[in-house]
Amino acid sequence: MNAIASVTLEVADLQAADRFYTASGLGTHVRLRASDTPTTGFRGFTLSLTVSQPGDVRLLFDAALDAGATALKPVSKSFWGYGGVFQAPDGTIWKIATSAKKDTAPATGRVDQFVLLLGAADVAESKKFYVAHGLAVAKSFGKKYVEFAAADGSPVKLALYGRRALAKDAGVPVDGEGSHRIVLGGDGTGSFTDPDGFAWEAAAVPAAS
Repeated sequence: MNAIASVTLEVADLQAADRFYTASGLGTHVRLRASDTPTTGFRGFTLSLTVSQPGDVRLLFDAALDAGATALKPVSKSFWGYGGVFQAPDGTIWKIATSAKKDTAPATGRVDQFVLLLGAADVAESKKFYVAHGLAVAKSFGKKYVEFAAADGSPVKLALYGRRALAKDAGVPVDGEGSHRIVLGGDGTGSFTDPDGFAWEAAAVPAAS
């Protein structure tokens, strides 16, 4: 395996989720399928969209709120840039951010990078697991954060963060149990489950355009 081919969200109400993701414009990034597997609290992951400037953050964030999302951290400036966090009606937590602090052009809503952040109980052990499954490390900060290189054509970049730190960054309590309600499609791999219980299935990475 050398790439994430797809991200599938398992939702309790498939029609409602489809309406939200279509209306918000986020549906181009994820797939949906129905599931009634029990889950409570923090599901252990966040989806992050990186854009070029604050105007794009506001455009995407407002579209999500208008479609029914709930703001967890309203958009604001920080020492690292500008961004905000919201929760979709299905429970998935999304973060939209940019390192830029000023707009330099009209907002387009274009997404520069889509990152899946998995909250790991032990970042170092999860890193070893994914390296053994063929992923190459792009950045690593000890036991705190790991980012894997995205292969050409892969729509998603994978990163690992401590579960407690990830919950804090999202603005939610760390407690949670049950299904993660997410299934990851991997290039050239069979089905497996990682050390934190995240499920993977075989899937093909779309050809680069």
